[in-house]
Amino acid sequence: MKNLDFTLVGKNLEESEKIYKPSLTYWKDVWRRLKQNKAAMFFLVSLVVLIIMAIIGPYLNKYDFREQHLDWQYKFWDKASFEKGFFFGTDDFGRDMFTRIWEGGRISFTIAFVVVFIEGVVGTLYGGIAGYFGGKIDFYMMRFVEIMMAVPSIIYIILLMVVMGAGVNTIIIAMGLTTWMVMAMIVRGEVIKIKQQEFVMASVALGASSFRIILRHLIPNAMGQIIVRLTLDIPSAIFTEAFLSFIGIGVPAPIASWGSLANNGYQLLAVAPHLFILPALFISFTTMAFNIVGDALRDAMDPKLRK
Repeated sequence: MKNLDFTLVGKNLEESEKIYKPSLTYWKDVWRRLKQNKAAMFFLVSLVVLIIMAIIGPYLNKYDFREQHLDWQYKFWDKASFEKGFFFGTDDFGRDMFTRIWEGGRISFTIAFVVVFIEGVVGTLYGGIAGYFGGKIDFYMMRFVEIMMAVPSIIYIILLMVVMGAGVNTIIIAMGLTTWMVMAMIVRGEVIKIKQQEFVMASVALGASSFRIILRHLIPNAMGQIIVRLTLDIPSAIFTEAFLSFIGIGVPAPIASWGSLANNGYQLLAVAPHLFILPALFISFTTMAFNIVGDALRDAMDPKLRK
């Protein structure tokens, strides 16, 4: 071999310093990991479709969810009912089940999202204050939470529902007042870990107020755990509302929710099983989908799994 057989390649400093792959932010990396979970993506898309249908579904048919057609009682999946526009059949008063299912979904999702929002705000602030200040403040605040958690939250909810009466607003208030305690404990634990880090100490040295540190530094850095917990609490709120409506102290007639529809269908199970099966399927699928997405989101956010 001769030296002429080889060509000396020059070293280009600009080329070597060029960034071929842009760095990912934390949330972009979480989204990348989440997209790798095909089952979670399927259920996430399904949930988006369900939520959109819960918003627009009641208006896709020409029938109001309270409109009665007594000549069309207990219809389900026959040619005549399809031609009439009863795609999911009718109930014991001849009301269109397609409209009532999506109207029920709108009510159930509304209750769940508002309850989870209240839980997130109250639980995050409560846990953040307890975890940051520590000492006697933390001691008494956490003892109150432990006393409240000694009794199952469903007992408090039922008692409040009995006292305040049935209604959508009552369900939201009752559930919102009793579901924030676990969130408070989670946020407290995260804040206790984060407040020892250098950037928090630097904020204290620069004279930042305690509440500014809690709201601007501690809570945002605990947001991953907060979002995961809220995602897993949405199906719990849907199921609790369905349970309350199923036992007759939830959403009152003529308002439709998936729980009240299941309650009405259960009473007519022998006559028209579709009245119970349809809302039960929607409740089951929605709670399962939120749980699977929540588990996948937790795995995507877990620092131990990050490569």
